[in-house]
Order: sequence, then structure tokens, then C-alpha cells
Amino acid sequence: MQRAICLQHVSFEGPGAFASALSTRMVSLERYLVPENGLPKDAGDLLIVMGGPMSVNDSDNWIAEETAFIRSALRAGKPVIGVCLGSQFMAKALGATVRSGKALEIGMTPVRLTDDGKQDPVFGAVSDAFEVFEWHGEIFDLPSDCVPLAGSEIAPLQAFRYGDRAYGLLFHVEMEEVGIDSLCRECAQDLMKARLAAQEVKATALPRLPQLHEMADRLIGHLLNPTR
Repeated sequence: MQRAICLQHVSFEGPGAFASALSTRMVSLERYLVPENGLPKDAGDLLIVMGGPMSVNDSDNWIAEETAFIRSALRAGKPVIGVCLGSQFMAKALGATVRSGKALEIGMTPVRLTDDGKQDPVFGAVSDAFEVFEWHGEIFDLPSDCVPLAGSEIAPLQAFRYGDRAYGLLFHVEMEEVGIDSLCRECAQDLMKARLAAQEVKATALPRLPQLHEMADRLIGHLLNPTR
């Protein structure tokens, strides 16, 4: 049986719809809350790196250790998905700068595919412009040897691909209703800064989650079976 390894940084940001996509394909899922429990012994057959309210630029020892772990998986050609903080880990691991954006991006946000994104085996199947769920304040530059896939007004680089089997997504395609509730509760200060109401964020997002989950499923399918 194939193994997916999920690195979490807080308990309330888990794999979401990725878990269902993996279960459908009979892939086992192992979760590690890295700040408390440390890293796994290997990256499995698919490495998924989730979000969190911390910064990859923080000085905690576990952040440096996780960055090195992700770099090793990427250099070895492992399939990798980095979501939000996870994409920032990927960017840092590949030598790019991660820095504060000009504003918080929270809730449904329009993004547009690049020319490369329109040809991508995962995102090329969607329209040139679509909405994604976001919750972040930091952005990153394009790492060397990576392909830019999508961008927004606040974050010119919203998604990138490294090789054929590693994707960094600043946005959340895996987000479920329970995840939105958790973010609104645990990161309420971000809503205050952005002058948003939890009810508004949730009401706008819920009708669009099925489309995002289709992307999540397509991404998992591509990484586990790239010839498909």
C-alpha cells in the first residue's frame, strides 16, 4: 500500500479533502504534528505539508529541520504538495525569499493562471481565472528551476511547480467547512486585521468548496499516477 505523509503545524489545519482523495485510492495517511512530535523517518510515497499561523522565517529549531526535510524530498524527486505555510516551506527549501505581503488574503480570492499554468496537467483543466480559499499574510518569490502557475493582485505568485511532481499552493484546495470554522475561531485576530466577519468568510466560501475539492482530487490523482 502507498503511504502519504502529512506534516501538520497546528492541530486545526489538517489534510481536509486530501484525506478523502487518498482514501478513495487506498493510500494510507500518516499525520505528524511537527512542532510537538517531530518529523517522520521518511517522506513516504507522497509528502503533504500543511499550513499554520507561524512563519518559515521564525528561529525555532523544528522549522530549520523541516525545511531540510522538505528540501531532501524535493531533491529526491518525491511527489510533494505544500499548502499555504507548506508552500512557503517549499519556496524557502528551494532558496526563494519568503516575506510579508502587502495585505492579508483571507477567504475566497480570484487568481489567474499563467501561460504555464494553462498547460499544467492539474490546473490546465480549470478556467483561466477562478476563486480559491486563502488565509495568509506572507508571500514568496519564484524559486529557481520552478514554473509559475497562478497569481493574484496581492500575491503575484500563488502557485508553482517544481519538476513534474511537486506543487506549492499558497491557497487551500483541501479546505472543508470544519476547517473554515477552526480558522475563524483560532485565528480571529486575522479577521479583525482584515476587517472581515467569520460569517461572511464562511458564507462566501461554502458554495465554492466542491470545485476546490475537485482540484484537490485531481492533484492527488496526478501525483500518485502522473501518466493518468
